[in-house]
Amino acid sequence: MAFKTAAPSSATIGFFTITHPIRGKVTLSALALASSVLLAGCSTTSQTTDLITVDRAQGSEENISSLTAVINANPGDPEGYNVRGSAYGRAGQFSRALDDFNRAIQLNPQFYQAYANRALVYRNMGKPVEAANDYNRALQLNANYDVAYIGRGNIYRQAGRNDEAFNDFNRAIQLDTTDGRAFHNRGLIYQLRGQHAQAIEDFSKAISLSPNSPEPYNGRAVSYLAMGDDENAFADINTAIAYNDKLAESWTNQGLVYETRGDRARAAKSFAHAARLDPNYQPAKDGLARTRSS
Repeated sequence: MAFKTAAPSSATIGFFTITHPIRGKVTLSALALASSVLLAGCSTTSQTTDLITVDRAQGSEENISSLTAVINANPGDPEGYNVRGSAYGRAGQFSRALDDFNRAIQLNPQFYQAYANRALVYRNMGKPVEAANDYNRALQLNANYDVAYIGRGNIYRQAGRNDEAFNDFNRAIQLDTTDGRAFHNRGLIYQLRGQHAQAIEDFSKAISLSPNSPEPYNGRAVSYLAMGDDENAFADINTAIAYNDKLAESWTNQGLVYETRGDRARAAKSFAHAARLDPNYQPAKDGLARTRSS
């Protein structure tokens, strides 16, 4: 993707992009089960919480040498450091990424995109306070920067500050962001509030903006199931699996639908597969214990 120092692309988050008839109603007890397990299953996902998917090729000697040559030719241009810092960040070389973003900001203290990029690195280093400070600074410099609202909203949401997170996602949406994560994450908060019709609308918008991302399909499935629509829930879960069959959440959600339908053998198989993908994923382990012991 291209990096710009002028008006930012609203489809860009920091320095990476997001890698889009009712059969019957579940019983009251099954619905309660769905709410507890499925919500846990979709509440944390890599591509919707600003976690970087490492691409080692970005930090290859050839790529870095090329970017360094640009910097050497224009040592006073902060954009060169911002681009190389982005490459280091995508490669998981966070210390070097910070050095470059620091230099970019030193050269141009008004470089709000560099603040947002640095915030993303801090976030991935487990430093949410530093990340929030950088997002705040980016917004002081550009109050219409949707990237920073989404990034800060994710920090608020993971800290349990859901009202503040909601306001940030709302603001990004009001700015006509084309990043599906704003809608996905606002949908998660609607879901937490029990407002499933609004959540489904937001997840559907997220899917239209990022149709190959499994996370909003999983999220929408949760709300479909909470509303008694296990047919559409099941379709969304299977679509999520088709796009990425390595997510324990998706297989756990599939197992839960089988469980609500009374098909415990298939449910146990799905839960077992989820547990193999992530042995520490508690909803999968709980589901497996329920269905194997019955």
